[in-house]
Amino acid sequence: MSEGSRIGEWARRLKRDTLMVWLAARDPRVPWYVKGLALCVAGYALSPIDLIPDFIPVLGLLDDLILIPLGIWLVVRLIPAPLALELRQRAAERLARQRPVSVWGAVAIALIWAAAIGVAGWAIWG
Repeated sequence: MSEGSRIGEWARRLKRDTLMVWLAARDPRVPWYVKGLALCVAGYALSPIDLIPDFIPVLGLLDDLILIPLGIWLVVRLIPAPLALELRQRAAERLARQRPVSVWGAVAIALIWAAAIGVAGWAIWG
């Protein structure tokens, strides 16, 4: 297997597991604390806006390469294995039909950026 195909397979699994985590956040069989974590991870992963923009060298890709997979891994570990398998199958079926996007995740990230800019402005001019 070539390096490019391994990376492509990893990316497909990451997309599927991101959607799986989003589905877990909405599933009544998942404990409330796992739902909360799953909602945060999926909202951030599916948001079109990054907390650290990708154009910032090294740090911009850090969230995509480390933080998101780590969050997904943690949520998956907290979900019972049979339920995780069921949610993975549902996620794979959904991905075959459409690409998910989190509008609320984008709103949350935009609010964080706005707050950071406001605090920076206050610190500089206040």
